[in-house]
Amino acid sequence: MAQPVFMRVLDTAALLHWPLPQLTGCVVFGQREELARLSSDREMLLDGADLQWSTPSANSLEQASKVASESGDLAGLSPVDLEILALALELEATLVTDDYRLQNCCLVAGIEHQPVLTDGISERWLWQLVCSGCGAISSEQNVSKKRGEYGNCSDCGSPYNIRKK
Repeated sequence: MAQPVFMRVLDTAALLHWPLPQLTGCVVFGQREELARLSSDREMLLDGADLQWSTPSANSLEQASKVASESGDLAGLSPVDLEILALALELEATLVTDDYRLQNCCLVAGIEHQPVLTDGISERWLWQLVCSGCGAISSEQNVSKKRGEYGNCSDCGSPYNIRKK
């Protein structure tokens, strides 16, 4: 039996690429800002979509952070990504996303994911932050403010890179 449409959480990729009648599910408020930045025309169309705008609970955000930290994906996720993951965890919903990091987190958390345009991931990966200067491995991860920026090494100050364990 098919899952009810509100038991899906849609990532911004779905909001950008799916036809308007297909846009049914739950989304977080931060996605509207992302969409306005990426495609203001598309953002204006959202009012005609059957979307349920939601905010995940603090407990769900904490759970999402733990899952992303366990997989090593936390440093590669934006605050909006973390909210989307938290909402999917809270609702026990399928997460519709092309973001491989979010798909990896779904595998770790044991929740369903569905790709938007890609084939999706085929296996679970674990990641770690490694200093580009001294090679130190970070034991801490924080949500990235910008994709590809993972912070700097506390030992030598060089930027961290992310690599598969």
